[in-house]
Amino acid sequence: MKIKLAWRLARLVLHLVQGLATCALVFPWASDAWRERLIRRWSARLLRICRVRLERVPGEDSLAHALIVANHISWLDIFVINAVHPCRFVAKAEIRAWPVVGWLVAQAGTVFIARGNRRDLRHIFKGLVDALAGRRRVAFFPEGTTASQGTLLPFHANLFEAAIDAAVPVQPVALSYVDTRGAWHPAVDYTGETTFVDSVLRIMQGEPVVARLACLPPLAAAGAHRRELAQAAHDAIAAALGQHAASDRTHHTAG
Repeated sequence: MKIKLAWRLARLVLHLVQGLATCALVFPWASDAWRERLIRRWSARLLRICRVRLERVPGEDSLAHALIVANHISWLDIFVINAVHPCRFVAKAEIRAWPVVGWLVAQAGTVFIARGNRRDLRHIFKGLVDALAGRRRVAFFPEGTTASQGTLLPFHANLFEAAIDAAVPVQPVALSYVDTRGAWHPAVDYTGETTFVDSVLRIMQGEPVVARLACLPPLAAAGAHRRELAQAAHDAIAAALGQHAASDRTHHTAG
């Protein structure tokens, strides 16, 4: 078991080094389309190294131009979404401090925001509107922090205004991580006093993970109020996660 874990960690370190080299040597010269392909491939391989299998839930297509909002469970979330369709993320400032990975996601276009910094928020908001108006895909986690699986915190509405100003749809995305039996995976939650390194080791040592990503019907932003959009996105994701929870309860009852 220790040998297998050491091998997995070695592969992860090599993959991170490759990512550092790509960001430093290739990204400055790459077109947006090329960068997106590199981010998609790198993210998909990272998931495979961590023994995370990505599963697209049948439903809506992933929009190429939208404000993407998703529930937030783990540091894996960014890479699960990027493996489907790379986005420019808005994320909490703490992510920038993650070893190596924080720098990599910054190079991929992630914008970091400090809690309670209204001046920072105004500056970032303008950047989001410009990016969306330039037909870029932007994503953020409106809960503002990670939550345990099966729990959905209230959504902060401020950044939903960017979709209204840029006249682009909001597409909710529901994320969940399950084990081979279809139950919530116990190793993925990234809450409380869990550190980034602790989380990586738990995922590497635990049983394989299935990451489920469900793209939900887009919400029209034109003429909407940011609080209405936030609540509609929250309700859509809650319903999608609730369906999984109901399925999980049925599975255990049947067993």
